[in-house]
Amino acid sequence: MNKFLIALLAIPHAHSFTPSTIALRTSSQHHNAVLEGREIEGVLAPTNNFILVKKAAVEEQTTGGILLTGSAKIKKTEGEVISIGPGRTHSESGILFPMPVSPGEHVIYGKYDGTEIDYEGEKHALIRDEDILVKWSNGDTVTPENAEVVSDNVLVKVTDSKEESTESGLVIAATAQKGSKPSTGRVVKVGPGRMASNGTIMKVDIEVDDMVKFRDFAGNEVMIGGEEYSVVRMPDILVKF
Repeated sequence: MNKFLIALLAIPHAHSFTPSTIALRTSSQHHNAVLEGREIEGVLAPTNNFILVKKAAVEEQTTGGILLTGSAKIKKTEGEVISIGPGRTHSESGILFPMPVSPGEHVIYGKYDGTEIDYEGEKHALIRDEDILVKWSNGDTVTPENAEVVSDNVLVKVTDSKEESTESGLVIAATAQKGSKPSTGRVVKVGPGRMASNGTIMKVDIEVDDMVKFRDFAGNEVMIGGEEYSVVRMPDILVKF
């Protein structure tokens, strides 16, 4: 048997067909990736609370079929989660805060959040867990039904009213209001709450269908199903009614 193996290994290129070598080559091919045009050893593994997101394709035409060119093309700040870090560790207690998403889920993040990179020939972004505005897992498109929010975020269906009343009952026309961004609406989704330093989840004191008023310009706008929503952090909500 030993003589047979020696003879086999002596045949030119015969070693390339051995099971162990084939396995090694397969593993090597599977784990080598390309980052910014350069081949790297292994794959990207996010650290801390970073998330690697494969960005959604740029929209090159409107829903009405109008073709967009150059800077008019719509660059989405959303995509599929490829990999996640282990989570952030609290600086005092040492407790590990678990990540709110898993690979395979989809996310929408802030317009100015994340670092864009070219990975495996496609656009990706590295974002933090607190950059996530909305996540979903069923299907490639976010809908009011599958949308979820994380931490102490609240998803609000904003009310774009033409006038607003003051506490004394005085009606203010839209042109007299400071800015034009809506800051009132109905709660449609509520996050699980923010984690305290001891690992306890502090639940949000807001429920679905509550009407809320939040600080001007505090909400992050997202479009879901062709309608405008705002993602608002609990500390930015002023009142509920």
